[in-house]
Amino acid sequence: MMRDIADIRRDYEGGLLDESVTPDAPLPLFEEWLALALDSEGDDGNVMTLATADSQGIPHARIVLLKGVDERGLVFYTNYHSHKGSELANVPHAALVFWWPSLGRQVRLEGSVVQIPEQESDAYFETRPRGSQLGAWVATQSVEIPNRHWLEERRQRFEQVYDNQKVDRPANWGGYRVTPEMIEFWQGQPSRLHDRIRYQRRDDQWTKVRLAP
Repeated sequence: MMRDIADIRRDYEGGLLDESVTPDAPLPLFEEWLALALDSEGDDGNVMTLATADSQGIPHARIVLLKGVDERGLVFYTNYHSHKGSELANVPHAALVFWWPSLGRQVRLEGSVVQIPEQESDAYFETRPRGSQLGAWVATQSVEIPNRHWLEERRQRFEQVYDNQKVDRPANWGGYRVTPEMIEFWQGQPSRLHDRIRYQRRDDQWTKVRLAP
């Protein structure tokens, strides 16, 4: 029998997040939190929820992996012809959410999205395991397929095509960069009195405020 989810409780205990000692721009704090998360969450430290909207304004969310971060923004990779790719082509904005339960921390980001240059996608594609490289060809992402056997046949076909050859990056597979316009840091605290610091970009300048829990 499933547990009664209404009775599930967790009291958070974390270090205080004080706006007076946070940096003027959010990226250094994000990188600091991400580094701790990669240590505490293991291989799940770079997991994030990506939310996009279709042309009717209906939101859609899924889990993807953060694969790059610098002063230009946050990068993830996918099939450009997937549902999320089609949505980003029409509405080039997205929201990201990171949740790190071992730290009791959450980070929310919102911003504009662009495809990264082809040479950057090529460079990352070359670092992927060969199976993942072939998977980019096999998986016509988000397209309805008849069964698992269809996938296996398609995988075998591309293994033959690239037998003893370098696997090329598909033209419809590559990276997106989310340029943050808002970043909110959430640190869980006892009695639900959580710390929330929100950064907002205006005219290339960041402002920060403290929000009520």
